[in-house]
Amino acid sequence: MSSQEYNRDSFTRYSASDEAIPFSASTSSGPSKHFRARDGSISRTYFLPQQPDHLEQDETPLPSRPESPVLPQFVPSATSSAYTSDSESTPGSVFLRNRRSGSVSDDSYSSWLEHRLSRRRRRRKSGPRGFRTCKRLCGSVFSFVVAHPIAILLSLLFGAIFVVLLTLLLIHILEPDKEPLPWRLYCSIPRTSVTPPPLNASAFSPTYPFNALTHADLSTISSIIPAPFPPPNLEDLPPAGLFLGVFSMDSAVERRMLVRTTWANHERSRNGAGLGDAGRGTSRSVVRFILGRPSSSWEERIKLEAEMYNDIIILPIKENMNYGKTHAFFTWAASEAWVPPLMGEDAQNPYVPSFSYSNITAGHTVPLAQHDPISSREEWQISSKQSPWVRPDFVLKVDDDSFVMMAELEARLRLELHAKDTRFPHDKQRLSVVLHNSPNDGLRDPIATRNQSKSNDESLLERRVAPARKPQSNPLVGNETLNDPLVYWGYLVKNRFMGGEIYALSWNIVQWAASDPQIKGMTKGKEDKQVSKWVRAHPRADQIRWASERCWIYDHPRAGTVYSHGFLFPSEATRARKSIVSYLSSFPSVNEEPDSSPSATQASVDLGSPVSWAYSSVSTFGARYSPPISDLTSREGVEALVEGSEMSYVKEGGSVTVSEAWARREGRQERYEGKRVGGTTAVHFIKKNPWFLETAIALLEGSEYTEREAKHGAHGLREVLDSAKRMFSPSSKSSG
Repeated sequence: MSSQEYNRDSFTRYSASDEAIPFSASTSSGPSKHFRARDGSISRTYFLPQQPDHLEQDETPLPSRPESPVLPQFVPSATSSAYTSDSESTPGSVFLRNRRSGSVSDDSYSSWLEHRLSRRRRRRKSGPRGFRTCKRLCGSVFSFVVAHPIAILLSLLFGAIFVVLLTLLLIHILEPDKEPLPWRLYCSIPRTSVTPPPLNASAFSPTYPFNALTHADLSTISSIIPAPFPPPNLEDLPPAGLFLGVFSMDSAVERRMLVRTTWANHERSRNGAGLGDAGRGTSRSVVRFILGRPSSSWEERIKLEAEMYNDIIILPIKENMNYGKTHAFFTWAASEAWVPPLMGEDAQNPYVPSFSYSNITAGHTVPLAQHDPISSREEWQISSKQSPWVRPDFVLKVDDDSFVMMAELEARLRLELHAKDTRFPHDKQRLSVVLHNSPNDGLRDPIATRNQSKSNDESLLERRVAPARKPQSNPLVGNETLNDPLVYWGYLVKNRFMGGEIYALSWNIVQWAASDPQIKGMTKGKEDKQVSKWVRAHPRADQIRWASERCWIYDHPRAGTVYSHGFLFPSEATRARKSIVSYLSSFPSVNEEPDSSPSATQASVDLGSPVSWAYSSVSTFGARYSPPISDLTSREGVEALVEGSEMSYVKEGGSVTVSEAWARREGRQERYEGKRVGGTTAVHFIKKNPWFLETAIALLEGSEYTEREAKHGAHGLREVLDSAKRMFSPSSKSSG
């Protein structure tokens, strides 16, 4: 066989992964296209085509198809194989021709091969084309930033600005409350309906239902405003039993100490304003701190604190807020919550109700805390015995950033406990109750009958109020529990749930929620909203009274939220009520656009127009609080946080000086209008301990009469007598 001819039975194999190894075809139809390499792997084999025998020595075979790029596998290197083909010496072969120079270049083909293979590997590793483009762009930017340090600072600055603007935009979009609430209206004409509100939140508006009233309704609305709190028969009713669980965490030691020494134990918190009631109202109110399992670093300290104060409950769960702690607390309370029983004359009170849990007593002595009712502590000190404690009437969940006035809280829940009608607890408020039903529920009915006889008013109420439906039999609700109160009390948020700062559940609801299997699967999520779902799932949900308190529960003046305004007292609430009643009796509609002239604006504020219903002399929604004037003392600074006080109106360069405003402040007797209760129940959103102390000074401190009031004669002597009575009261002896 000549060197210019191709032998079909002998040819050379070239592979990218192996040396060229000559071998013979296995079949007559042609050689195999694959071979097994020395390392055992399978690789593709390429063959040189065979030339016909009639071709001359100087002729080259013509390709049967258009010329294509020469594959590098056809190009052998000098060291790749010990065998060479005769055809390699043919300079005119199309498979051995270099495109640019027309000659064979082993180095160029080897470099071309390696470039192709490495490019394919990079494509597989780098991913899709779009990702590669983004990667190259990021690499270019990074190279630019590294080369220019100033660009780094500018990039960080613009990035931070973008993040802040995006965060503010998201907060604005997701924040449901975008304007302050009309708290003055809530205090003037409170919501007295206790029916479960509908789930359709779109029917709610801050001024509901007054945006649907007509001129005839407005002209007589002052005649149907409910009587102020408290009712005259409050002290005739026996006190209610309250168990307050203050949610805390292991590291909040300072906040727990503030609670122990202020509202949980202070006589003005437990006894009320003025002379108080010597602790009778809160004689059955107990405060305990609720914690999850403490961390290892806090475990020993929490153990010592619990032994010291006897007021810490550790739940067998990991510390959390919205992942089951609330349900774990109520489950614990259903079996372990106890309060002192009625004592003395209250035990013989004819108004004492009989409930299914009234005769359940604790079989052990309950350890006393230093802030427990004074009557229980005196009993233990005198006799070393303890009257058997009983189940509470209400179990309350309280946030540790809330400041609670115990006497105010007990007075309101006492009325709910002893309300005769399961729908409308106060007879004097029945007409206002009708007003707070749906807008299509006949708002003109009570007004049309305002001059009719009492019997006509009563018959109207019977027509308007649907009788309570008889509950169907349910294995979870026995006949002995039908007389138990069903109350869900708190600050009603958007007609959906009671705010998590403080809310109360009557004992029947607590016991049911702790044992119902359906409720055990409804424990994750915003805990206050979950509790609302529990109440709606109760087998007697249509009989549960949703008692809302929107006037006397609010956020700290420095909070700047929609629920925030100055520290509120009954005297300022009375002034707000009078101005709103005057406005509603004089103007045709609350929906009219007010006059923008200065005189009209001042008149609107004086008369209580809708533009002033959310007005606060202390705080501004969405703005950080700043004192009205600099260099105020601590007492003057706290006085400036009181809603409607002269100090809150002081300004730099104003007509009223700080000393004049301080002299005109009100004493506690004037602020509480001579009543024991009727003011602030809870202040929420106290995020800083100095805010907590400000709240304590504003609500618990201060003299009964100021110097200006004492100069009017009788007040001075009365203050001396009041001080003497407090000195010889049982609570003073105990504290001494």
